[in-house]
Amino acid sequence: MAAQIVTFGCRLNAFESEVMRRHAEAAGLDDAVIVNTCAVTAEAERQARQAIRRARRERPTARIIVTGCAAQIDPARYAAMPEIDRVLGNAEKLKAASWLGGARVAVGDIRTVRETASHRIDGFDNRVRAFLEVQQGCDHRCTFCVIPLGRGPSRSVPAGAVVDQARALVAAGYRELVLTGVDLTAYGADLPGKPSLGSLVRRVLTLVPALERLRLSSLDPAEIDETLWRLIAGEPRLMPHLHLSLQAGDDLILKRMKRRHTRTQALSVARRARDLRPGIALGADLIAGFPTEDEARFVHTLDFVGEAGLDYLHVFPFSARAGTPASRMPLLPKALVRERAARLRAAGGTALERALRARIGSEADVLIEQPDFGRSEHYAPVAVAGEAATGAIVRVTLTGAAADRLTGVAA
Repeated sequence: MAAQIVTFGCRLNAFESEVMRRHAEAAGLDDAVIVNTCAVTAEAERQARQAIRRARRERPTARIIVTGCAAQIDPARYAAMPEIDRVLGNAEKLKAASWLGGARVAVGDIRTVRETASHRIDGFDNRVRAFLEVQQGCDHRCTFCVIPLGRGPSRSVPAGAVVDQARALVAAGYRELVLTGVDLTAYGADLPGKPSLGSLVRRVLTLVPALERLRLSSLDPAEIDETLWRLIAGEPRLMPHLHLSLQAGDDLILKRMKRRHTRTQALSVARRARDLRPGIALGADLIAGFPTEDEARFVHTLDFVGEAGLDYLHVFPFSARAGTPASRMPLLPKALVRERAARLRAAGGTALERALRARIGSEADVLIEQPDFGRSEHYAPVAVAGEAATGAIVRVTLTGAAADRLTGVAA
């Protein structure tokens, strides 16, 4: 039996889980469960601990190895769980030697790591799009965020290695790649010549002409460079879908979060994207119930959804993370945080339904992810009627919309 990987959190974790899968296979770890944790919220950690306990019940003889951001930040907590056999840090989990054995707890000081190695991945199990890590870590210190403690300083994969990996994935049959990182728009600041994310995207598209679709993970609206803006405007292989790390739509809350953009600047980014690429889909991360947020400031964020024309929302109820400045601010009642998160999600649902209905009657190129289902270039979910093989990109006439997806007929 192959090692089982249980992944929580971001696309970067999804990429790293594939690296670990290959290391575990090479090391001969078969009866094993590897849990790749997330530390963004307390709920993410709770779910990880629940998965660990469930894995021990269901596979009593398996070797359970826990890694990821939660394990990196608080290794003692996970080492104390009787279900766990080994704890690996975020740097250690990506080294082949770590999977050959060693100390029960192998977690180094991630703050001292200064380079990110390129990891060769030729495919992802049961996926039609591939994630490609180009950046790690973060040098910013948003007051709510614990991730720098789990990921260390910002560091970038050299462009040549990114291009080589992209070529390998395209040769393996992947038609869509997603560039991912912790702070993606910080790409290149630590490399010679300080290349920008836009220059990396341009290089990948130029040197891998067989790549049909390129997508980006979350972008910081304060760091989108001019080369990337030009590509958003004029490069058809760069998908018309941006996801912005906004977090709030009120200036005082943004300041207390220690974000580097204002409400006006975020609106300007959204409008510029729509002006340059009409029809582009915009998503955003938003936090509900940040400490000191009163009703008026929450409504500023709620109103921002419509003002910016957002299509997709990823809503996080505020979760106090130990060691962060926000955890020492006056916290809101948990029931109020949940209520505000529900209101934001409802606004997101309305926005998505509006965006989907606006596309009825048009055509879309849909990447088929599983029988009868795929995602368009705008990342819209589409239920597809007609013959379409998994992994194919098919032209679909969009005929209807439900609350959470479009329906269409393959040409």
